[in-house]
Amino acid sequence: MLRVSEVWAGYEGSLALFGLSLEVAPGQVVALVGANGAGKSTTLRVISGLLRPEAGEVWFEGRRIDGLRPHEIAALGIAHVPEGRRIFGRLSVLDNLYLGAYLRRDGAERRKNLERVFGLFPVLYERRHQLAGTLSGGEQQMLAIGRGLMLTPKLLMLDEPSLGLSPKLVDRIFDAIAEIKRQGTTVLLVEQNLAETLELADYAYVLQTGRVTLEGPGPKLLESELIRSAYLGL
Repeated sequence: MLRVSEVWAGYEGSLALFGLSLEVAPGQVVALVGANGAGKSTTLRVISGLLRPEAGEVWFEGRRIDGLRPHEIAALGIAHVPEGRRIFGRLSVLDNLYLGAYLRRDGAERRKNLERVFGLFPVLYERRHQLAGTLSGGEQQMLAIGRGLMLTPKLLMLDEPSLGLSPKLVDRIFDAIAEIKRQGTTVLLVEQNLAETLELADYAYVLQTGRVTLEGPGPKLLESELIRSAYLGL
């Protein structure tokens, strides 16, 4: 579904990715893991068109997309849920969700997506008329994911969805990601919560200073001595 090929990218002359390559197959959860500054968020920004690569190519469903603008990439079916949630605090939960569907004009499709989101996160239905800024941190994260799903994405990219959440809410978010996969949406997941991420991921890439240093099926990487010693402290 997605192929990132030999991408070099950065900010104001300072490179963050050095010839990065990865692939995402349809129906999978693929994870990007690694320490802060490894280039994980930069990779998502390149895919969604928020950052132009200096070299390399990005292909989605057989079409090259690294020259497209962000809204054009979103229209192809790539939803990017950024780190920090980025919800509209002064708008209601419902209005935030409808903003996620701004490229989807079909009323029946929007209603179906809304039902899907409320099925995944019943608390959002209960809070649907509440201002988004008054939600708890976990509820705001659910709203951010739900807003991404309103696009009817083929590929949902999640950047640190468990950041700052309690262990109970982290489990709730990971359960939701597993359910999203079961419903047929492909997920590209950036996370520092390594153990839960690798348990969930069909395939994972370990990034270090903008390069892939290790890759393989998620559960298999979890057994790696390098991962256990360098990232899990075991």
